[in-house]
Amino acid sequence: MFNLSNIRLFDIGENKIQGTLYTDLAITMPYVETFSVMGNKISGQIPISITNASNLHILEFNDKLSMLQLGENDLGHGRERDLNFLCTLVNNTKLEFLFISDNNFGGVFPKCVSNFSNTLLRLEIDENKIMGRIPDGIGNLLNLEVLFASDNQLSGPIPFEIGRLQKLNKFFAHINFLFGTIPHSIGNLSGLTKVGLEFNNLQGNIPPSIGKCQSLLGLTVSNNSLSGPIPPQLLGVSSVSIILDLSSNYLTGELPVAVENLKILGQLYVSQNRLSGLLPKTLGSCVSLEKLYLDGNHFEGPIPSSLSSLRGLEALDVSNNNLSGEIPEFLVRFGALRYLNLSFNNFEGVIPSGGIFKNASATFVEGNSKLCGGIPELHMLRCNLKTSSSNSLRLEVAIIVVTLGVTLASTCLLILWFRKKKEKQATTTSVENSVLQLSYQSILRATDGFSTQNLVGSGSFGSVYKGVLEASGTVIAVKVLNLLNRGAFRSFLAECEALKNIRHRNLVKVLTAISGVDYQGNDFKALVYEFMENGSLEDWLHPLIDMNEPETARNLNFFQRVSVAIDVAHAFEYLHHHCEEPIIHCDLKPSNILLDEEMVGHISDFGLAKILSTDRLTYSANKSSSLGL
Repeated sequence: MFNLSNIRLFDIGENKIQGTLYTDLAITMPYVETFSVMGNKISGQIPISITNASNLHILEFNDKLSMLQLGENDLGHGRERDLNFLCTLVNNTKLEFLFISDNNFGGVFPKCVSNFSNTLLRLEIDENKIMGRIPDGIGNLLNLEVLFASDNQLSGPIPFEIGRLQKLNKFFAHINFLFGTIPHSIGNLSGLTKVGLEFNNLQGNIPPSIGKCQSLLGLTVSNNSLSGPIPPQLLGVSSVSIILDLSSNYLTGELPVAVENLKILGQLYVSQNRLSGLLPKTLGSCVSLEKLYLDGNHFEGPIPSSLSSLRGLEALDVSNNNLSGEIPEFLVRFGALRYLNLSFNNFEGVIPSGGIFKNASATFVEGNSKLCGGIPELHMLRCNLKTSSSNSLRLEVAIIVVTLGVTLASTCLLILWFRKKKEKQATTTSVENSVLQLSYQSILRATDGFSTQNLVGSGSFGSVYKGVLEASGTVIAVKVLNLLNRGAFRSFLAECEALKNIRHRNLVKVLTAISGVDYQGNDFKALVYEFMENGSLEDWLHPLIDMNEPETARNLNFFQRVSVAIDVAHAFEYLHHHCEEPIIHCDLKPSNILLDEEMVGHISDFGLAKILSTDRLTYSANKSSSLGL
């Protein structure tokens, strides 16, 4: 019976059939839409071969089913009613494990799950396209131990009723659209060991009640909109040993001295917040730390000497703060250290030359104007050794006199120059001035962690994301280079070289270039442009069919087409004949022509551009592929 390859409906339900469905039973029904054996006396596990039925809509088993595992397939159509089959399990009094993770199920999280039997121990629906809210009735599953709902499209708040699940030990709902506050009822979950809520839009304070979760091993709430101070009660949970990630939020205040309780913690992330004050000396009590990320805050003062006890550190990032003093010598002795970022602080003195400081690819010290020395690969200034105080004094006096003289002589010229430039400066927007200091962290926030919702497009060497600058609310386009792709770095250099000295109304304006590292210490390179409201010419000439829009919604009339063609011609005349050195774009196509809100055409993507030197123009055409073309 199980070899009826053309069958669409297989229903032997509500009989008295006995026997066992073995896991290795070959069910070859590729077109079956309904498969039901419920209401019989069949036992055993669900045959794994049923997952080959890609058209399956309804799957029904009897009330003795204890485990339903359909994970890691391509089941579902990513739309409504995909999960209706779950409601057939409501009366099942034996169901303990329900796994539908890593599929293509869509639709709303069904409320009927709240009526499942109290025997349910594990509910795993992660890595699908499930929408809607986590139902309040989830609190009815009193024996639930594991709830995995991450990497979906869930929205709304975390239900307060989740505090009724006192046997819950793992709760993952990261990479969704959850908002609202973290309910303080979470403190009722005394057996909770792991919580993952990162990459949502949760707001408000971290509830102090979480300090009651004395079995907690790991908590990740990064990339949300949490605010207020870090509750000392959280840092008082001494069981936290795997990870505590509070990064990329809006937390304020100092890092509490209660951090000393985290003696067995392996990874601590508080990056990209608004924390301030001195680093607590008690941080040195966290002797098991392997990764410590404090970057992107307002910490000040020296690195405490107590951190010398953190001998197992593999990564330390304190960049983009207001830390001062000398670089601690004990960092040289940290044999496990593989990544050290001290950049953009106020450190001073001589850079050590031993230990990790011998590795320029693992040590970052730029942005500290009072540092000197170190290995040549760090490209820092040499330290001046004063042979005598009198010579130094005479040198300093001479420098001051010369500087004052030059300053006085040039002041008048500067005043005249500024007056001439006043009109031009008036047209320069505050956006252009502010984005010159963009960093990886600010770009990460502007694009919601490079979310797929903000992905505008992708090409050979990288992807383009839409972003909104946190400070000004300005909309930008960010081209992130995929440095693993061969040629991406050369493309980045070519685009920087081509765009640095050119400006024309029909060229996309580059606001800044970013070259640094991400949170894992990997190279990060990106270009930031003005955002073009109307997308690319490709989108208008060959629009994707959308059933919700009329077919003519994205059509260009004849006048608009001619206008865009003229815009492109103006840009190319400028590039070929009016630049200091002629620039050949080499990659002109509709997807590289962007349209602003007034439908004015702008040429973009100079990653393959060639710059022709003046003497090269005298060569014959056949010696240059660009000229020959």
